Amino acid sequence: MKAAQQIAPAAMTVDPPASPERQLFEVALQQVCEALPIPCAVFDAADDSVILANRAFLGEFGGRPVSRTTFEQGFEPVAVLNTQGDSRRLAGESQGASPLEVFCPSTGRSYAFQWSSMRSPDGSPLAVLSTQDLTERMEALRQHRALQEQLLSSSRAMSVGEMATTLAHEINQPLAAILNCLTAARALLAQGMTQAQRLRQALDLAFEQAEQAVAVVVRIREFVRTREPRREPLDVPELIDHVVQLQQLDAQKHRVHVSIERERGLPRVLADRVMLEQVLTNLVRNGIEAMRTPRPGARALTICARRDVEGRVEVRVADQGPGVSPADEHQLFTPFFTTKPDGMGIGLAICRSIIEFHQGHLYFERNPAGGSIFAFTLPQASE
Repeated sequence: MKAAQQIAPAAMTVDPPASPERQLFEVALQQVCEALPIPCAVFDAADDSVILANRAFLGEFGGRPVSRTTFEQGFEPVAVLNTQGDSRRLAGESQGASPLEVFCPSTGRSYAFQWSSMRSPDGSPLAVLSTQDLTERMEALRQHRALQEQLLSSSRAMSVGEMATTLAHEINQPLAAILNCLTAARALLAQGMTQAQRLRQALDLAFEQAEQAVAVVVRIREFVRTREPRREPLDVPELIDHVVQLQQLDAQKHRVHVSIERERGLPRVLADRVMLEQVLTNLVRNGIEAMRTPRPGARALTICARRDVEGRVEVRVADQGPGVSPADEHQLFTPFFTTKPDGMGIGLAICRSIIEFHQGHLYFERNPAGGSIFAFTLPQASE
């Protein structure tokens, strides 16, 4: 008989057991995580494996994940983008970064992820994740923004109603000019005159006035249209000129002289054009209406655009009206408080909300020359 052939067992690789220090460290870390009321998990930063997860984490996300990579695949970043426009890694570009807002399609909830780093006793790098449920806060913020936009839209509609007479005159002027130009052109044709130059001149003038009328209508429609805020770098002096042009007929009607003071090299601000126009329009109209009692020669409205001591862009609207009484001063920005017989008392409150929405400040001062000053500040676009 042949001797039995011995077969060597196949080679096996077994991970070395963790050191006692590492085991004690993980037990202590698990106890700390379990004591926290928020979902927490610890990952090995070297191979993405899960080291531990507390009960809150397992209950919130349906069990222990296979790895950090597979866990992150179930979320969509909704707040932070890198400079290339791509979603950065959910763990953040650096440990200790600001919390990252994410959305989980499987649970339909929003979370804030905060990552931090630490090392185990054997020197292995660890990534610690703590999460916070933001669903209720995000929903409340969405409803607040929707109500704010609805309120702003209603305010713009009421503002246009107050400006109806002025806007009718503004549109009537180009329409009357168009009618005159076309009447002259028809008369030239009826007389059998073949002076093409005069005929073209009349038609060109009519065309220019028609463009102006269209621009007025587009501006009014943009002013009242409900839409999402759209921030862009804006030139404040140019915006002031636009608002003053819109209010010029109203100023002439009340015999108010409007002057503009501009600081050279004024930086741009990052703001929604329609919202900022609404603020300026409200302040300018309030200043004009405040000067109904002074004699015509003393009715002066001054709009000043400059930088304040902190480098912010400041706009000041100063009138020379009767001013505000001390009893009314502290209620100026209170909703539904008004000193006008037919006012609704929401204009200044909305203006303050708009300016604060743009990280600015709206305030009142007494005019040393008599009257009132309403001023607001906005950060530079570069900030």
